Amino acid sequence: MSEDMDLEARQREDYVVEELPEPAGKNRIVASIYLDNQATTPTDPRVTEAMLPYFTEKFGNPHSADHGYGWDAEDAVEQARAQVAALIGAEPREIIFTSGATEANNLAIKGAARFHMERKPHVVTCTTEHKCVLESVRRLEREGHRVTFVPVLPDGLIDLAALKRAVNEETSVVSVMAANNEIGVLQPLEEIGAICREKGAYFHSDAAQAIGKIPIDVRETPIDLLSISAHKAYGPMGIGALFVRRRPRVRLEAEIDGGGQERGLRSGTLPAPLCVGFGEAARIAREEMEEEVKRVGALTKRLYRGLSAALTGVHLNGHPTQRLSGNLNLSFAGVDAAALLRAVPKLCLSTGSACTSASVEPSYVLQALGVDADLARGSLRFGVGRFNSEAEIDASITMLVAAVSKIRAENQG
Repeated sequence: MSEDMDLEARQREDYVVEELPEPAGKNRIVASIYLDNQATTPTDPRVTEAMLPYFTEKFGNPHSADHGYGWDAEDAVEQARAQVAALIGAEPREIIFTSGATEANNLAIKGAARFHMERKPHVVTCTTEHKCVLESVRRLEREGHRVTFVPVLPDGLIDLAALKRAVNEETSVVSVMAANNEIGVLQPLEEIGAICREKGAYFHSDAAQAIGKIPIDVRETPIDLLSISAHKAYGPMGIGALFVRRRPRVRLEAEIDGGGQERGLRSGTLPAPLCVGFGEAARIAREEMEEEVKRVGALTKRLYRGLSAALTGVHLNGHPTQRLSGNLNLSFAGVDAAALLRAVPKLCLSTGSACTSASVEPSYVLQALGVDADLARGSLRFGVGRFNSEAEIDASITMLVAAVSKIRAENQG
């Protein structure tokens, strides 16, 4: 057996299907099947219910300190801050609300690098990071910072030996995401954090995809800055947060000037309804994560095994086991992903990151893994989530098998 065939066999063996009962009330008939939960998740109805009063009855500005409407809104925001903090093991005052993970990433990376520019003009990141991280680092490079892009191994995990060589006493911040937004690979946060601590560099991690899906405890893991986003965890769009460690203290330069809200790091009126929704989403994630990960993982394995059993040339991109339970990034040999999506209009999937979906070029993440360009063009990202059912997974398998078989037959003809 060749090495490639052996890897494929081991990957399939890892994805053993576990039969689990369907959750009560979550089966539904829909015109389309949503399998793009890495792009965004639907807002949980419990989250929507918690938010509604803050649009109509409790509409005060949380920074209005002279009347009850403002006090009620402020109390709700602080409760939400505590709920978000509890999800990652932080103190509430270490949570800075932002408009999302993109803003949080910009504040963390640029803020840390600019504050320490004189003594530490060096920044390190990984080649497979989200576009907003890569573009933030390139902006710093244009400002005079030295930048090192550390490669990944063929399974998508960062090359720790290369990272250790890259980080030095002049490095201000190292940014490596917790879970990749395209291939779902989970990076070794403990090991990365240890390398950063040894050299006195801040460790920032974009955890937008990981939050609520894997346990993260910033008290136990040497992470100094952590970016998260509500809409990746069944909360509302337009709200995120940045964890900024207080002990040892992390110093940042603010990106937005104004009234000095959020400890002076992020000025602007906080959207109380969105904060409340984020807090409720964090509460639900904390309480239900273990059960949900098990169920979503079983559905994902069912999807992978069903496609692999019915089709040849199905390649799993990224580490076979060290990945998010709901993520599959699959390449279908001999099939263009765009053509495949057109052939299955009832399936909501993506060809990669939602932030770069307009591009017709092969994914830069897959290219960094060394995936063949033709295979990369035939890759789809499947994001299984909280509200998907077993029936939807089986229907998806049926549609995809028929479409891939038809496209391959037409190409051969």
